[in-house]
Amino acid sequence: MNKVRKLKATKIFDGRKFLYDKILCIDETATVVDIIADNNERDLEIFQGILAPGLINCHCHLELSHLKSAIKEKTGLVDFLIEVMQLRAFDKQQILQSIERAEREMYSNGIVAVGDICNTTDTLLQKRKGNILYRNFLETMGFLPNAAESRFEYTLQNVCKVFSAENLTTSIVPHAPYSVSKDLLGLINEHSKGKIITIHNQETEQENKFFQAGESEFQKLYQFLKTDISFYQPSGKNSLPTYLPNLDLPAKILLVHNTATSEDDILFAEKVAKTNGQEIFWVLCPNANLYIENSLPQINLLRKHHCKIALGTDSLASNHQLSILSEVQTIQKYFPEIPQDELLQWATLNGSEALGFSDSLGSFEKGKKPGTVLLDENLKTIKRIE
Repeated sequence: MNKVRKLKATKIFDGRKFLYDKILCIDETATVVDIIADNNERDLEIFQGILAPGLINCHCHLELSHLKSAIKEKTGLVDFLIEVMQLRAFDKQQILQSIERAEREMYSNGIVAVGDICNTTDTLLQKRKGNILYRNFLETMGFLPNAAESRFEYTLQNVCKVFSAENLTTSIVPHAPYSVSKDLLGLINEHSKGKIITIHNQETEQENKFFQAGESEFQKLYQFLKTDISFYQPSGKNSLPTYLPNLDLPAKILLVHNTATSEDDILFAEKVAKTNGQEIFWVLCPNANLYIENSLPQINLLRKHHCKIALGTDSLASNHQLSILSEVQTIQKYFPEIPQDELLQWATLNGSEALGFSDSLGSFEKGKKPGTVLLDENLKTIKRIE
């Protein structure tokens, strides 16, 4: 019979709310056995602070970890993207070592699951170790309509099949509205029926301008790529209402960043999702938003409309660390009115639901194995309870 550990702290966050004068019981495999009242129980392990489930990072680019501190801050998204593309040619061993260090950092920061964007198979070696649970979002892009099939097929054959052969959880996803043609979006949509996908959404106001009138800083990006987009006809609308109706088959869509998302966009997305029987999750990466664009999403608009919010770190190319707790701290700094328990739900249960891992992660419920972390009461420090 497994020995049961009895953990007590100042308070327990169970994934939804704070519990007081309770004891978390877990077995030797770290599976939750129960949460019980403290009736003068013996053999307690007592902690100062908050016991919480392991944290969930819904948006990361682990393969870009070698770019830490390589790109200047606050350049704006287009210049950031150009720099990333210019810095892709790194020594493979350096890339792999950076990936290993970055995963170690996430592990020590209490992260138990990650939604990871993959353009390559560079992270595969590290993911085989099984330290963290991943949902792998295999990203494809291509704005020229006549290249849609070849771009999709490349990702399918060279990335998707390799990950799938390892029995890793995968889906093919679009990079962003400004980098995927309607034709390519259609292929992704068909392939994603009933799956979970993600897309970089409205990371800059320039994205909306590109769809509203065609003139924006994205012309500079396509000039850099030597790509003729003279065929392009803007929709006259913001990007979200332009592309979202073309993604009606996935079961869940994770909209990432949302720094230029308006209230009308939010209402539109939620209505479309309800009509299609889909779930929308709004994934916030505030540290990356400040790093690249020096702006933040209108979080209180999302809260006003009871949107499902989760958190991500983005990559070390656009962040100084891979820490969901740091993302929580940044939101606390700029939105001090948001309660602790709400923030922690975004970082745990909501994240697990967004990635499709809520059957095992995200909350302290009998039979789950969510991992256990200890936070101080001001949400400044974190450590794993092993």
